[in-house]
Amino acid sequence: MDWGTVTAEDLIGALREVDWSMPPRSVNEFFSKFTIPRSYLKWNSRLKCNLYYYRTNYFILIVFVLGVACLTRPMAILAAVLTALSIAFLNDSFAATFSEKVTRTVRKFSPHLAAKMRPPHMPVIRGRPSSKKSVYICGKPRGVFVFLFSAVSFILWFTSGTLMFVLWAFGISLLVTVLHASVRTPNLKARLNTFREEFRAVWRNYSEL
Repeated sequence: MDWGTVTAEDLIGALREVDWSMPPRSVNEFFSKFTIPRSYLKWNSRLKCNLYYYRTNYFILIVFVLGVACLTRPMAILAAVLTALSIAFLNDSFAATFSEKVTRTVRKFSPHLAAKMRPPHMPVIRGRPSSKKSVYICGKPRGVFVFLFSAVSFILWFTSGTLMFVLWAFGISLLVTVLHASVRTPNLKARLNTFREEFRAVWRNYSEL
């Protein structure tokens, strides 16, 4: 795959659709080989490739740095968790999995309430969905949960007084992520076919809409 032709919007859309439950790449592979890209085009292609390929590793890295930064303030830990959830809800796979697990748990205590948490049926026109698929969490539009979790986390960040400190930690973790993705030589020999087909499968879903 020519990652130079993949736009930033394409990459963000694929990261939203892809399954994030996959285990991270091994530490030996993550820190295997580093080289400096020789041109802007090669750097741009490598950055997108590594951000997609090592997405789980980068997510764990960012969460770890934020966790260390929040250890001194318990309120900041709760705010960080809510912020992480509000961002994670933007991923379709995570949102669907979260909704399913919550619904199953509620069903054990109240089947009637669990039935109300089912997503509504999408209207169908001429054998196809009427619009781009909508994601629901516990029967409510995803945007409702993203807004509520973001609002509560913002209030907690403001009241805990550690917002700037955590923002610095988040910025540092993003900088480390970009640096690693820029100098890590793409591992496209052993897993090229699987990697390529996984990305294309995501966009095959978009093209069918």
